[in-house]
Amino acid sequence: MTTKKATAARCAAGVLGGLMLVGVGTAAFAAFPNADDQSGVDVKVDIAPVQNGALSLTVAGTETALTENGSTATDRVFTGSLPQVTVTDTRTDVPAGVFWYVTGQAGDFIGTAAQPNIPASQLGWSPAEVKDASGGQAGEVAGGDEVVPSNDTPTQPGNNTGLTSGTDLLYMAIDSADAKAVQGSWSTTAALKLKTAATVAPGSYTSLLTLSLFEDSY
Repeated sequence: MTTKKATAARCAAGVLGGLMLVGVGTAAFAAFPNADDQSGVDVKVDIAPVQNGALSLTVAGTETALTENGSTATDRVFTGSLPQVTVTDTRTDVPAGVFWYVTGQAGDFIGTAAQPNIPASQLGWSPAEVKDASGGQAGEVAGGDEVVPSNDTPTQPGNNTGLTSGTDLLYMAIDSADAKAVQGSWSTTAALKLKTAATVAPGSYTSLLTLSLFEDSY
């Protein structure tokens, strides 16, 4: 399995120079810069195409907010949506039987004023239909199954676990060791649902929902 991650770094450099001339007589100093005494350098680079392309994951946003929707006398319910998630595969030579998938896993909701944590198990999602932006073959990439909060009624047997472990958001649906991955770009999102007790402490909370791209083979 492989996971792609990206990092960014900043650097700054400063240069300070000084020159002092001491002597007898007169000194002449040229004005700088001299507009009549300048030249330029063309900086050129040849960048070769990537020989075998790449498999990459992008997310159209770094945060999302949940708002109260559907609360009752016994439960508080908050809903929202995941920013669009896109997987792009530009590779030209992928061995047969290799497939990729994207999973999501949430951490506990941490209060900004030291309120008790809201367990990650109380957050669930319902992945949307996968959109194929590349005109590929139908059915080659599928969306994951719905996962509901652990304190909610399951919509499928045993799916009320919450996002406490790696849960599929979308995946390449090849079904044999002879099948080959294809080039393309696929996107999806998911409806998010947080369900808490009516007695939950008021205040602001934040959870980190980690999306990971993996590759495996039959």
